[in-house]
Amino acid sequence: MKILKTVSEVKEQVKTWRKEGLTIGLVPTMGWLHEGHLSLIKKARENNDRVVVSDFVNPMQFGPGEDFDSYPRDLNRDAGLCEKAGVDVIFAPEVSEMYPEGFCSYVDMNGLTGGLCGKSRPIHFRGVQTVVNKLFNIVTPDNAYFGEKDAQQLAVIKRMVVDLNMNVKINGCPIIREADGLAKSSRNSYLTPEERSLAPIINKAMTMGRQMIIDGERNSQKVIEAISEVILSVGVTKIDYVSIVDSLSLEPVETIEKDILCACAVYMGNSARLIDNFSLEI
Repeated sequence: MKILKTVSEVKEQVKTWRKEGLTIGLVPTMGWLHEGHLSLIKKARENNDRVVVSDFVNPMQFGPGEDFDSYPRDLNRDAGLCEKAGVDVIFAPEVSEMYPEGFCSYVDMNGLTGGLCGKSRPIHFRGVQTVVNKLFNIVTPDNAYFGEKDAQQLAVIKRMVVDLNMNVKINGCPIIREADGLAKSSRNSYLTPEERSLAPIINKAMTMGRQMIIDGERNSQKVIEAISEVILSVGVTKIDYVSIVDSLSLEPVETIEKDILCACAVYMGNSARLIDNFSLEI
């Protein structure tokens, strides 16, 4: 396994692979890898001749006062996990390599980014789209792999690929959870022991909401209120949002009549903002 730091090194390696007729899978990450990332790597390993993992904490997707500086980083730890998982190349650039002096080009969209996480993180998805676009241009993968936990991100990237005629297949992979139901996340490392003991309430509430819909509830607001009440019952002080939206447009729905995404973001104390979701075909 190689750890490459520059765009030119990655492009040279990709050129060699292409001459050999090999297929390439890309797993974009911000490092501090966990079982969720490893599930993406496993799928990429199964479907491609070569696998590249990007390990880059992207400053462009963090807003003022967010956790860019404190976001966990440990390339040596990540490299050990990647090597065991069969990764061929880790691309771990410095910020100056991805955004050199004078950088002023961005990728953005309207519509899909305005609600859910985009409402409280207004610059987030511009940063996501820009860095993913750059990674696609650098690695030119046949396949790229993203977790369904970040449902809005996955929808945004799929739309970007269609709109910009990108020659890459986007593969969404299921949420990986702890034994108690908490969705795996790098930000789980922020939780105090007490917050960690309360965090599974998010999945419990979402599971209850899902069952309400399966049992026939079609009023979105009633489901949202029930989920919120369960989350708040353990002393959580702030819910960013609980929303039910159309699975394609991500527009809020009042009456559940077609395929939906129910998503939430919850602040656990002052430590972490955690997200979760479920989808249902109606």
